Amino acid sequence: MAFVISDVCVSCGACAGQCPVGAISEGDGKFEIDPNTCISCGSCAGACPTGAISEE
Repeated sequence: MAFVISDVCVSCGACAGQCPVGAISEGDGKFEIDPNTCISCGSCAGACPTGAISEE
């Protein structure tokens, strides 16, 4: 199950640097996770300072 980023995202980019497969990119107003690339490791959720990332 892929992770998703909610509207609480402040576009700090902390999550993108933690993703081992490069599934996170900057979207329109917030970062986005590509569900086809995400391996559901949870590294991004632990790095998010606002708690905007959760399992889908």
